[in-house]
Amino acid sequence: MPVFRLFFVCGLCLCLTEAAIGQANPPARSEPARSLSVPASPLPSGPKITFNSVHVEGPYVAMTFDDGPSATLTPKLLDLLAARRMRATFFIVGENAAEYPEIVRRAAREGHEIANHSWSHPNLSKMSDEGVRRELQKTDDAITAAIGVRPTLLRPPYGSITARQKSWINEVFGYRIIIWDVDPLDWKRPGSGVVTSRIVNETKPGSIILAHDIHPATVEAMPATFDQLEARGLKFVTVSELLAMARPSPPGPDATAAPVARPAAPPVQPPASAPAAPVVSSPAGPN
Repeated sequence: MPVFRLFFVCGLCLCLTEAAIGQANPPARSEPARSLSVPASPLPSGPKITFNSVHVEGPYVAMTFDDGPSATLTPKLLDLLAARRMRATFFIVGENAAEYPEIVRRAAREGHEIANHSWSHPNLSKMSDEGVRRELQKTDDAITAAIGVRPTLLRPPYGSITARQKSWINEVFGYRIIIWDVDPLDWKRPGSGVVTSRIVNETKPGSIILAHDIHPATVEAMPATFDQLEARGLKFVTVSELLAMARPSPPGPDATAAPVARPAAPPVQPPASAPAAPVVSSPAGPN
């Protein structure tokens, strides 16, 4: 009997000990698995299709002329360019290209780039897709008929075009959209000197310069304009050549960088007090 009691007491003590240990160290509870909300990857941005200017590593700029060809002014401009062995880009209005295909052929033959500027110079952003398509296709056809090569660039009249139009025009026609960063406002006819001054003051490497070969003062301004830009070391290329030279813009200064710690300046010791200088009275007189 005593032995039975001894086993009973030992077993009871063992049970109480395990219970105490279990309370001190409760088993880990399994939590339901959490679903990780991974944001969808952003759609990769396609190649850039719109250009006002580009970052280049050399002194290159693109001179562009809109709204021609003019029966009288464009040949004069071509003579100026030929004399300087310069190349430019002509954004052609289709109606004019169809009327003067020989001038378009001459420009292409002399190394200039021919690009689309619509058929009748409307505001494309206010037109239906089908209307825009007709404007561009007719001009594309006229340029191809004149020089045997399709254009690859479009400048919308007035620079007015929507983001959606840029996208589908690039998809359908393959055009890159060319705006500008230098505008002398020569269509307001401010005079040849003002046209030259505005272009020279605003142009920098990588600039795309807007002008019009249908205004006499603009053509008159070109010799001085070319001379002053060349004096600054700038060189003229077509827009497509300029785009081929584009390089990524250098990063700007990191605004979030921590300021560099500088050693604290030693405390400035106050100068020893000097004896007060005697007051010297000056004779009275006008101030």
